[in-house]
Amino acid sequence: MNRVLVPVDGSKPARSALEYALEQFPDAELTLLYVVDPMVDYSRRRAYPGYTSDDEHTTEREKGEAILESSLEAIPDDRVVETALEGGPPAQTIVDYADEHEVDTIVLGSHGRDGVSRYLLGSVAETVVRRAGVPVTTVRGG
Repeated sequence: MNRVLVPVDGSKPARSALEYALEQFPDAELTLLYVVDPMVDYSRRRAYPGYTSDDEHTTEREKGEAILESSLEAIPDDRVVETALEGGPPAQTIVDYADEHEVDTIVLGSHGRDGVSRYLLGSVAETVVRRAGVPVTTVRGG
């Protein structure tokens, strides 16, 4: 496997997935992907009427940049890693990115929700597993 995509969101499961990818794919090209979810902007605008979409998008983008920078700090200095920041629904954006960039595998963290909470909240990991055209490894963390 030459190209490994590791979606990151600042969570413990995402950090565990990054650690797993570093250990299991020592010679692979890693790409860390942060997805800016437009629904976060929408939800905050509805909950806090004074926010503009421009302000909120910048905030979410800055959050993504900070998470990518923080994730890079966990990478050994001799390891070359790319980062990407994309906007869209998280699961579909991850799958699309993998397709468009010829990724060989995806390693992502899973919160391990089940039952009603998974039904109500949805599961990015589950959707990626179902829709991705490449192997997906989910790593529970936390």
